Amino acid sequence: MTVRAGREFLAIPGPTTMPDEVLRAMHRPAIDIYSKEMLDLTESLLSDISKLFATKGKSYIYIANGHGAWEAALSNVLSRGDKVLVLESGRFAIGWGNAAALMGAEVEVLKGDWRRAVRPHEVEERLRRDKEHKIKAVVVVQVDTASGVQNDIEAIGKAIKASGHPALYMVDTVASLGCMPFEMDKWGVDVAMSGSQKGLMTPPGLGFVSANTRALEVHRKANMSTPYWSWSEREGAENYRKYAGTAPVHLLFALRKAIDLLHEEGLENAFRRHSLLAEAARRAVAMWSEGQVLGFNVAEASERSNTVTTVTMSNGHDPAVLQRYCKDKCGVVLGTGIGDLSGQAFRIAHMGHVNAPMLLGTLGVIEIGLNALNIPHGKGGLEAAVSYLGEEVAA
Repeated sequence: MTVRAGREFLAIPGPTTMPDEVLRAMHRPAIDIYSKEMLDLTESLLSDISKLFATKGKSYIYIANGHGAWEAALSNVLSRGDKVLVLESGRFAIGWGNAAALMGAEVEVLKGDWRRAVRPHEVEERLRRDKEHKIKAVVVVQVDTASGVQNDIEAIGKAIKASGHPALYMVDTVASLGCMPFEMDKWGVDVAMSGSQKGLMTPPGLGFVSANTRALEVHRKANMSTPYWSWSEREGAENYRKYAGTAPVHLLFALRKAIDLLHEEGLENAFRRHSLLAEAARRAVAMWSEGQVLGFNVAEASERSNTVTTVTMSNGHDPAVLQRYCKDKCGVVLGTGIGDLSGQAFRIAHMGHVNAPMLLGTLGVIEIGLNALNIPHGKGGLEAAVSYLGEEVAA
Protein backbone atom coordinates (compact mmCIF):
# COMPACT_ATOMS: atom_id res chain seq x y z
CA MET A 1 0.00 0.00 0.00
CA THR A 2 1.31 3.48 -0.90
CA VAL A 3 0.01 7.04 -0.70
CA ARG A 4 1.67 8.20 -3.88
CA ALA A 5 -0.01 9.10 -7.16
CA GLY A 6 1.25 10.61 -10.38
CA ARG A 7 4.86 11.55 -11.06
CA GLU A 8 7.56 11.68 -8.42
CA PHE A 9 8.50 14.97 -6.82
CA LEU A 10 12.23 15.69 -6.93
CA ALA A 11 13.58 17.10 -3.68
CA ILE A 12 17.11 16.54 -4.96
CA PRO A 13 19.70 19.27 -5.65
CA GLY A 14 19.64 18.95 -9.43
CA PRO A 15 18.17 18.47 -11.82
CA THR A 16 15.51 20.30 -9.87
CA THR A 17 11.79 20.40 -10.59
CA MET A 18 11.07 22.69 -13.53
CA PRO A 19 8.10 25.05 -13.95
CA ASP A 20 5.48 23.93 -16.46
CA GLU A 21 6.01 27.21 -18.31
CA VAL A 22 9.66 26.28 -18.90
CA LEU A 23 8.73 22.82 -20.16
CA ARG A 24 6.11 24.29 -22.47
CA ALA A 25 8.59 26.81 -23.87
CA MET A 26 10.51 23.96 -25.48
CA HIS A 27 7.46 22.52 -27.23
CA ARG A 28 7.72 24.58 -30.40
CA PRO A 29 9.49 24.20 -33.75
CA ALA A 30 13.16 25.04 -34.08
CA ILE A 31 14.02 28.39 -35.65
CA ASP A 32 16.57 29.40 -38.25
CA ILE A 33 19.84 29.62 -36.31
CA TYR A 34 20.99 32.43 -38.63
CA SER A 35 17.83 34.52 -38.17
CA LYS A 36 17.41 37.82 -36.36
CA GLU A 37 15.14 36.00 -33.88
CA MET A 38 18.05 33.71 -32.95
CA LEU A 39 20.46 36.64 -32.74
CA ASP A 40 18.09 38.55 -30.44
CA LEU A 41 17.57 35.48 -28.25
CA THR A 42 21.32 35.01 -27.86
CA GLU A 43 21.99 38.64 -27.05
CA SER A 44 19.16 38.81 -24.51
CA LEU A 45 20.43 35.69 -22.72
CA LEU A 46 24.06 36.78 -22.64
CA SER A 47 22.99 40.13 -21.21
CA ASP A 48 20.81 38.52 -18.55
CA ILE A 49 23.48 36.00 -17.58
CA SER A 50 25.87 38.87 -16.96
CA LYS A 51 23.21 40.55 -14.83
CA LEU A 52 22.70 37.35 -12.82
CA PHE A 53 26.44 37.22 -12.15
CA ALA A 54 26.35 41.00 -11.46
CA THR A 55 29.22 41.74 -13.80
CA LYS A 56 30.11 44.11 -16.60
CA GLY A 57 32.40 41.40 -17.94
CA LYS A 58 31.85 39.05 -20.85
CA SER A 59 29.57 36.02 -20.57
CA TYR A 60 29.58 32.79 -22.56
CA ILE A 61 27.05 29.97 -23.04
CA TYR A 62 28.23 26.39 -23.48
CA ILE A 63 26.35 23.23 -24.45
CA ALA A 64 27.61 21.48 -21.34
CA ASN A 65 26.84 20.69 -17.74
CA GLY A 66 28.69 22.22 -14.80
CA HIS A 67 31.71 19.96 -15.32
CA GLY A 68 32.01 21.34 -18.83
CA ALA A 69 31.78 24.89 -17.51
CA TRP A 70 34.62 24.02 -15.11
CA GLU A 71 36.79 23.13 -18.11
CA ALA A 72 35.74 26.27 -19.95
CA ALA A 73 36.71 28.46 -17.00
CA LEU A 74 40.06 26.74 -16.40
CA SER A 75 41.20 26.28 -19.97
CA ASN A 76 40.78 29.92 -20.89
CA VAL A 77 43.00 31.37 -18.16
CA LEU A 78 45.58 28.68 -17.35
CA SER A 79 48.70 27.42 -19.06
CA ARG A 80 49.97 23.89 -18.61
CA GLY A 81 51.96 23.64 -15.40
CA ASP A 82 50.24 26.60 -13.72
CA LYS A 83 49.44 26.11 -10.06
CA VAL A 84 45.85 26.21 -8.79
CA LEU A 85 44.86 26.57 -5.12
CA VAL A 86 41.65 24.67 -4.35
CA LEU A 87 39.66 25.74 -1.28
CA GLU A 88 38.04 22.64 0.21
CA SER A 89 34.61 22.73 1.87
CA GLY A 90 33.09 19.56 0.46
CA ARG A 91 33.23 17.63 -2.79
CA PHE A 92 32.86 20.08 -5.62
CA ALA A 93 35.84 22.43 -5.34
CA ILE A 94 37.92 19.24 -5.11
CA GLY A 95 36.23 18.03 -8.29
CA TRP A 96 37.09 21.28 -10.02
CA GLY A 97 40.67 20.83 -8.89
CA ASN A 98 40.73 17.26 -10.21
CA ALA A 99 39.63 18.58 -13.58
CA ALA A 100 42.46 21.13 -13.50
CA ALA A 101 44.98 18.39 -12.72
CA LEU A 102 43.78 16.23 -15.63
CA MET A 103 44.09 19.27 -17.89
CA GLY A 104 47.75 19.75 -16.99
CA ALA A 105 47.73 22.13 -14.02
CA GLU A 106 49.51 21.64 -10.72
CA VAL A 107 46.91 21.50 -7.95
CA GLU A 108 47.25 22.28 -4.25
CA VAL A 109 44.33 21.77 -1.88
CA LEU A 110 43.94 24.13 1.06
CA LYS A 111 42.63 21.49 3.41
CA GLY A 112 39.20 22.23 4.76
CA ASP A 113 36.38 20.33 6.38
CA TRP A 114 33.13 18.90 5.05
CA ARG A 115 31.40 20.34 8.11
CA ARG A 116 32.47 23.98 7.80
CA ALA A 117 33.02 26.79 5.34
CA VAL A 118 36.36 27.99 4.02
CA ARG A 119 38.18 30.24 6.49
CA PRO A 120 39.21 33.46 4.68
CA HIS A 121 42.18 34.09 7.00
CA GLU A 122 43.63 30.71 6.01
CA VAL A 123 43.42 31.72 2.35
CA GLU A 124 45.16 35.02 3.02
CA GLU A 125 47.90 33.33 5.04
CA ARG A 126 48.59 30.76 2.30
CA LEU A 127 48.76 33.38 -0.43
CA ARG A 128 51.11 35.56 1.62
CA ARG A 129 53.51 32.61 1.84
CA ASP A 130 53.54 32.30 -1.96
CA LYS A 131 56.27 34.91 -2.40
CA GLU A 132 57.06 33.82 -5.96
CA HIS A 133 53.38 33.99 -7.01
CA LYS A 134 53.38 30.46 -8.34
CA ILE A 135 49.65 30.16 -7.60
CA LYS A 136 47.84 31.45 -10.67
CA ALA A 137 44.23 30.84 -9.62
CA VAL A 138 42.16 30.24 -6.49
CA VAL A 139 39.00 28.16 -6.97
CA VAL A 140 36.06 27.76 -4.59
CA VAL A 141 32.34 26.98 -4.65
CA GLN A 142 29.72 29.34 -3.25
CA VAL A 143 27.57 26.39 -2.16
CA ASP A 144 28.75 22.79 -1.99
CA THR A 145 25.75 20.57 -2.69
CA ALA A 146 27.38 17.53 -1.08
CA SER A 147 28.20 19.06 2.29
CA GLY A 148 25.53 21.78 2.30
CA VAL A 149 28.17 24.42 3.10
CA GLN A 150 27.75 28.05 2.04
CA ASN A 151 31.05 29.92 1.64
CA ASP A 152 31.42 33.66 2.17
CA ILE A 153 32.60 34.62 -1.30
CA GLU A 154 32.86 38.31 -0.46
CA ALA A 155 35.07 37.66 2.60
CA ILE A 156 37.33 35.30 0.65
CA GLY A 157 37.68 37.94 -2.06
CA LYS A 158 38.71 40.51 0.56
CA ALA A 159 41.27 38.05 1.94
CA ILE A 160 42.78 37.51 -1.51
CA LYS A 161 42.98 41.27 -2.04
CA ALA A 162 44.51 41.81 1.41
CA SER A 163 47.24 39.29 0.63
CA GLY A 164 48.37 41.39 -2.34
CA HIS A 165 48.54 38.24 -4.44
CA PRO A 166 47.77 38.45 -8.19
CA ALA A 167 46.05 35.04 -8.49
CA LEU A 168 42.74 34.96 -10.32
CA TYR A 169 39.70 34.40 -8.11
CA MET A 170 37.36 31.79 -9.65
CA VAL A 171 33.97 30.80 -8.21
CA ASP A 172 31.53 27.97 -8.91
CA THR A 173 27.91 29.18 -8.53
CA VAL A 174 26.16 26.07 -9.88
CA ALA A 175 24.14 25.60 -6.69
CA SER A 176 23.60 29.27 -5.87
CA LEU A 177 23.04 31.44 -8.95
CA GLY A 178 19.50 32.81 -8.99
CA CYS A 179 18.91 31.61 -5.41
CA MET A 180 21.10 33.92 -3.33
CA PRO A 181 23.15 37.09 -3.82
CA PHE A 182 26.27 36.85 -5.96
CA GLU A 183 28.18 40.04 -6.82
CA MET A 184 30.98 39.13 -9.19
CA ASP A 185 32.41 42.61 -9.75
CA LYS A 186 31.76 43.94 -6.25
CA TRP A 187 33.37 40.93 -4.57
CA GLY A 188 36.46 40.87 -6.79
CA VAL A 189 35.68 37.62 -8.63
CA ASP A 190 37.57 37.29 -11.92
CA VAL A 191 35.84 34.21 -13.36
CA ALA A 192 32.46 32.74 -12.38
CA MET A 193 30.67 29.71 -13.76
CA SER A 194 27.30 28.02 -13.35
CA GLY A 195 24.84 25.56 -14.89
CA SER A 196 21.23 25.56 -15.96
CA GLN A 197 19.68 22.75 -13.93
CA LYS A 198 19.42 24.14 -10.41
CA GLY A 199 18.46 27.71 -9.50
CA LEU A 200 17.90 28.60 -13.15
CA MET A 201 15.11 26.00 -13.44
CA THR A 202 16.16 24.74 -16.88
CA PRO A 203 16.98 21.19 -18.06
CA PRO A 204 20.61 20.11 -17.70
CA GLY A 205 22.79 20.89 -20.68
CA LEU A 206 23.77 24.55 -20.51
CA GLY A 207 26.89 25.90 -18.80
CA PHE A 208 27.74 29.56 -18.24
CA VAL A 209 31.00 31.39 -17.67
CA SER A 210 31.62 35.08 -17.04
CA ALA A 211 35.04 36.73 -17.15
CA ASN A 212 36.19 40.19 -16.17
CA THR A 213 38.79 42.32 -17.93
CA ARG A 214 41.66 40.89 -15.93
CA ALA A 215 40.69 37.33 -16.82
CA LEU A 216 40.33 38.27 -20.50
CA GLU A 217 43.86 39.72 -20.43
CA VAL A 218 45.24 36.51 -18.91
CA HIS A 219 43.34 34.51 -21.55
CA ARG A 220 45.40 36.11 -24.32
CA LYS A 221 48.56 34.48 -22.95
CA ALA A 222 47.11 31.18 -21.68
CA ASN A 223 47.98 28.05 -23.65
CA MET A 224 45.50 25.50 -22.29
CA SER A 225 42.60 26.66 -24.44
CA THR A 226 41.01 24.36 -27.04
CA PRO A 227 38.70 25.30 -29.94
CA TYR A 228 35.39 24.43 -28.31
CA TRP A 229 36.01 26.11 -24.95
CA SER A 230 38.00 29.12 -26.19
CA TRP A 231 36.58 32.56 -25.52
CA SER A 232 38.43 33.93 -28.54
CA GLU A 233 36.74 31.40 -30.83
CA ARG A 234 33.34 32.53 -29.54
CA GLU A 235 33.84 36.13 -30.59
CA GLY A 236 32.93 37.39 -34.03
CA ALA A 237 29.92 38.58 -35.98
CA GLU A 238 28.53 35.14 -36.85
CA ASN A 239 25.98 34.12 -34.22
CA TYR A 240 26.82 30.41 -34.50
CA ARG A 241 30.29 31.14 -33.11
CA LYS A 242 28.69 32.00 -29.77
CA TYR A 243 27.98 28.27 -29.47
CA ALA A 244 30.98 26.92 -31.41
CA GLY A 245 28.47 25.54 -33.92
CA THR A 246 24.76 24.75 -33.88
CA ALA A 247 22.89 26.49 -31.07
CA PRO A 248 20.97 24.40 -28.47
CA VAL A 249 17.79 26.12 -29.60
CA HIS A 250 15.22 24.41 -27.39
CA LEU A 251 17.32 24.67 -24.24
CA LEU A 252 17.67 28.38 -25.00
CA PHE A 253 13.88 28.68 -25.28
CA ALA A 254 13.62 27.06 -21.85
CA LEU A 255 16.30 29.31 -20.33
CA ARG A 256 14.65 32.43 -21.73
CA LYS A 257 11.36 31.51 -20.07
CA ALA A 258 13.05 30.57 -16.77
CA ILE A 259 14.90 33.88 -16.56
CA ASP A 260 11.69 35.70 -17.49
CA LEU A 261 10.02 34.00 -14.51
CA LEU A 262 12.86 35.19 -12.26
CA HIS A 263 12.39 38.71 -13.60
CA GLU A 264 8.65 38.53 -12.89
CA GLU A 265 9.28 37.46 -9.32
CA GLY A 266 12.21 39.83 -8.84
CA LEU A 267 15.66 38.57 -7.87
CA GLU A 268 15.47 40.00 -4.36
CA ASN A 269 12.13 38.25 -3.85
CA ALA A 270 13.63 34.99 -5.14
CA PHE A 271 16.52 35.34 -2.69
CA ARG A 272 14.07 35.98 0.15
CA ARG A 273 11.97 32.97 -0.86
CA HIS A 274 15.01 30.71 -0.75
CA SER A 275 16.06 32.13 2.61
CA LEU A 276 12.62 31.54 4.14
CA LEU A 277 12.24 28.01 2.82
CA ALA A 278 15.77 27.07 3.85
CA GLU A 279 15.22 28.25 7.40
CA ALA A 280 11.90 26.40 7.53
CA ALA A 281 13.73 23.20 6.55
CA ARG A 282 16.37 23.86 9.19
CA ARG A 283 13.71 24.39 11.86
CA ALA A 284 12.32 20.95 11.05
CA VAL A 285 15.73 19.27 11.11
CA ALA A 286 16.56 20.96 14.41
CA MET A 287 13.48 19.40 15.98
CA TRP A 288 14.18 15.97 14.48
CA SER A 289 17.76 16.09 15.76
CA GLU A 290 16.51 15.86 19.36
CA GLY A 291 16.18 12.11 18.79
CA GLN A 292 20.00 11.80 18.64
CA VAL A 293 19.96 10.16 15.17
CA LEU A 294 19.43 12.98 12.70
CA GLY A 295 21.57 16.10 12.65
CA PHE A 296 23.05 18.88 10.55
CA ASN A 297 26.19 18.09 8.61
CA VAL A 298 27.28 21.74 8.79
CA ALA A 299 28.15 22.61 12.37
CA GLU A 300 27.77 26.42 12.28
CA ALA A 301 24.24 27.65 11.58
CA SER A 302 25.53 30.69 9.64
CA GLU A 303 27.39 28.40 7.21
CA ARG A 304 24.36 26.30 6.17
CA SER A 305 23.26 27.01 2.64
CA ASN A 306 19.93 28.36 1.48
CA THR A 307 19.71 25.87 -1.39
CA VAL A 308 20.33 22.44 0.13
CA THR A 309 20.30 21.01 3.65
CA THR A 310 22.49 17.95 4.27
CA VAL A 311 21.12 15.81 7.09
CA THR A 312 23.30 13.17 8.72
CA MET A 313 22.05 9.90 10.23
CA SER A 314 23.92 8.01 12.93
CA ASN A 315 23.57 5.27 15.56
CA GLY A 316 23.36 2.52 12.94
CA HIS A 317 20.51 3.98 10.89
CA ASP A 318 20.85 3.83 7.11
CA PRO A 319 19.56 6.93 5.26
CA ALA A 320 18.91 4.78 2.17
CA VAL A 321 16.08 3.04 4.03
CA LEU A 322 14.36 6.36 4.67
CA GLN A 323 14.99 7.49 1.10
CA ARG A 324 13.44 4.31 -0.31
CA TYR A 325 10.37 4.71 1.87
CA CYS A 326 9.87 8.35 0.85
CA LYS A 327 10.23 7.49 -2.84
CA ASP A 328 8.36 4.19 -3.03
CA LYS A 329 5.54 4.94 -0.62
CA CYS A 330 5.08 8.69 -1.02
CA GLY A 331 6.69 9.67 -4.34
CA VAL A 332 9.25 12.12 -2.91
CA VAL A 333 12.87 11.68 -4.05
CA LEU A 334 15.46 12.92 -1.56
CA GLY A 335 19.08 13.56 -2.43
CA THR A 336 21.53 10.89 -1.36
CA GLY A 337 24.73 11.43 0.58
CA ILE A 338 27.72 11.60 -1.77
CA GLY A 339 31.49 11.61 -1.42
CA ASP A 340 32.63 11.44 2.18
CA LEU A 341 28.97 11.39 3.26
CA SER A 342 27.99 8.36 1.18
CA GLY A 343 25.79 6.10 3.30
CA GLN A 344 25.75 8.65 6.11
CA ALA A 345 23.36 11.39 5.00
CA PHE A 346 20.45 12.48 2.85
CA ARG A 347 19.88 15.89 1.31
CA ILE A 348 16.82 18.11 1.08
CA ALA A 349 16.94 20.49 -1.88
CA HIS A 350 15.13 23.82 -1.65
CA MET A 351 16.39 25.59 -4.75
CA GLY A 352 14.99 26.88 -8.01
CA HIS A 353 11.32 26.13 -8.66
CA VAL A 354 10.25 25.52 -5.08
CA ASN A 355 7.57 27.02 -2.88
CA ALA A 356 6.04 26.47 0.56
CA PRO A 357 3.67 23.60 -0.42
CA MET A 358 6.53 21.75 -2.12
CA LEU A 359 8.85 22.11 0.86
CA LEU A 360 6.25 21.44 3.52
CA GLY A 361 5.07 18.40 1.59
CA THR A 362 8.65 17.10 1.49
CA LEU A 363 9.15 17.69 5.22
CA GLY A 364 5.82 16.01 5.95
CA VAL A 365 6.81 12.94 3.93
CA ILE A 366 10.13 12.72 5.80
CA GLU A 367 8.21 12.78 9.10
CA ILE A 368 5.91 10.04 7.81
CA GLY A 369 8.97 7.97 6.96
CA LEU A 370 10.64 8.58 10.30
CA ASN A 371 7.47 7.43 12.08
CA ALA A 372 6.81 4.43 9.84
CA LEU A 373 10.39 3.20 10.15
CA ASN A 374 10.61 3.83 13.89
CA ILE A 375 13.65 6.06 13.47
CA PRO A 376 14.17 8.02 16.71
CA HIS A 377 13.53 11.71 16.19
CA GLY A 378 12.27 14.74 18.00
CA LYS A 379 8.60 15.43 17.36
CA GLY A 380 7.12 18.52 15.77
CA GLY A 381 9.54 19.15 12.89
CA LEU A 382 6.84 19.94 10.34
CA GLU A 383 4.99 22.05 12.89
CA ALA A 384 8.16 24.06 13.56
CA ALA A 385 8.55 24.76 9.85
CA VAL A 386 4.90 25.81 9.53
CA SER A 387 5.13 28.05 12.60
CA TYR A 388 8.25 29.77 11.30
CA LEU A 389 6.73 30.54 7.91
CA GLY A 390 3.54 31.73 9.58
CA GLU A 391 5.56 34.21 11.63
CA GLU A 392 7.74 35.42 8.75
CA VAL A 393 5.31 35.64 5.84
CA ALA A 394 3.05 38.59 6.41
CA ALA A 395 -0.71 38.39 5.86
